[in-house]
Formats: sequence, C-alpha cells, structure tokens
Amino acid sequence: MKRTTDNKSIQPDEVCIFIPTMNESHTIGNLIDEFTSLGFSNILVLDGHSKDGTADIAREKGANVVMQTGKGKGQAVMQAFDIIDSPYVIMIDGDGTYLPGEVDLIMDALAEGAGHVIGDRFANPGKGAFTRLNKIGNKILNKLFGFAYGEWLNDILSGYRGFTRETISNMVLNQTGFEIETEITVECVRQEVGIEVVPITYLARPGGADTKLNPLTDGFRIGSTIFTMAKINNPLFYFSVMGGVTILTGLVIGAYVVNEWMAGITHVLLAVLTTLIIVSGIQMFIFAMMGDLIASLHKETMRALRKQK
Repeated sequence: MKRTTDNKSIQPDEVCIFIPTMNESHTIGNLIDEFTSLGFSNILVLDGHSKDGTADIAREKGANVVMQTGKGKGQAVMQAFDIIDSPYVIMIDGDGTYLPGEVDLIMDALAEGAGHVIGDRFANPGKGAFTRLNKIGNKILNKLFGFAYGEWLNDILSGYRGFTRETISNMVLNQTGFEIETEITVECVRQEVGIEVVPITYLARPGGADTKLNPLTDGFRIGSTIFTMAKINNPLFYFSVMGGVTILTGLVIGAYVVNEWMAGITHVLLAVLTTLIIVSGIQMFIFAMMGDLIASLHKETMRALRKQK
C-alpha cells in the first residue's frame, strides 16, 4: 500500500507500527491483523509483562514482541524509541479504541512535512468513549497546556500519534507513566517541531478491556508535568504563576493583620512575614522576566544552529 502526496510518497516498509501493551488480549490480535491487511509488516509490540497472553497472541499474529524492562507507559515508549530505527513511527494504544484504517490521516500529515502528528480524539468520539469527568479533565489540561506553552492543541493526551525518526532522536524524555504524551508534546514545542493535529475516531473500550488510567491521580500528575516542565520551557508562565500565588497569599495574611490592627491587636512577626512573602512574590515576577529573556535568547541560538545545519 502506498501513500502519496505532492511532496513525497511513503512506503509501508519505511514505517514501524509501535503498540505499547499491558493485558490487551481482547484487542491486540485484531489490531495487528488490521495493520497487516493495510500492508504494514514492521509491527512492534512492547509488552509490559501481560498476564493474559497478550504477548503470545501478538507473536502468533507476526508482530515483533519485546518485553518491557521497566514499568509504566512512559518507560515503554522510551524503550521502544531506543529500538526503532525506521524513518517513520506510528504509535497506537493496544486497547482497541483507535482505528488502524485512519493511519492514512497521520501518514499524509507526515508526508507533507509534519515532524509530529497527533490524532484528535474529540473530532469524532464514539458513544461512551468519554465520561463527563474525562471530557472536563481533558479540556482543563489542554487549556493549561495552551497557557503554559502558547500552543493551543485540541488533544495533547491522544495515544494515536506519528513521528519522524529525526523528531524521536531529538526528544529528551523522562516521564515513565501516563504523563509521557504530555512530555512528548512539550518536547516537540520546545524543539519547534512542526506539529499537525488530524481528526480521528475514538471508540469506547471494548468489553473486557479495562482502563489503566485513573482520571484523578493521573490527571493530577499530568497537570503537574505541564506546570513543572514550564519552568524550563516557559519560565515567564511558571514564575508568574508562582509569583501571583505568593503575592496573593501575602495579601490574604496582610488583610488579616490589618484587620486585627484596626481592632487593637498587633501582630508584629506576622506583619514582617507578610512583607517577606509579598517581596518574594515580586522577586518571582523578576525571575519570570529574566527567565523569559534567557529562554528567548536560547531559542534564537538554537534556530541559528539549525539553519547552519
């Protein structure tokens, strides 16, 4: 099967289909069969020591199965990226919620020059694919990402993605859990990789396939990752938020001190503490401006280096 655009054509043997799995016996067989029928022969299943025979089914279907050396989806992704040497990589979850037949949408975007392609699950969600909590949580995280990095993407947590080999080689990944999709997106923004978002279908999980993501705890970790990584990638946002929270805290305490003083009660030490907190908040804003200047200079330097290459 051949995908052709005005710029170039991509052959299936140039593509590695990467599927991270953990107890996906109900869906992995059909997933591999569908990709095989589409002409893909390089299918890598990186299995997190499934207990339900997922790895055996994948081997029987002809996939290259590698057992995970650590734990967590992020660790599996990093291990796979170290193994894969194909010019293009398509990553897809093994739970049957994505359609292999829509791989063309991702491949076309890669062929047209995108360095990273994200499948937007919210473009065509199936009935029951998202709970209300999932929708709210995803919207909050997408907005937070936009404010933090200036890239307003519809679905930073999608598990259906495409990469070029160059994009993977330049990424520095550290997150071992479900925060990995966020870190990948942040890294692409930091490296100024061309990101393309394409509409895809997202289905409800098939019967027997249990979700491994906890909306609350994993959502909090993802949000923390977005905010923490902004310290390096967007210090203006990071330190401004820190400064704003610090000053607000100082003002609340200060309001209490003033109210008590008007009632004839003096809190000298608390007043001193309030002043220190507010001054610290102001310093945070100074750090924000200095950090933004340094980050901007770094980006300009990296752009110059890339042009020289």
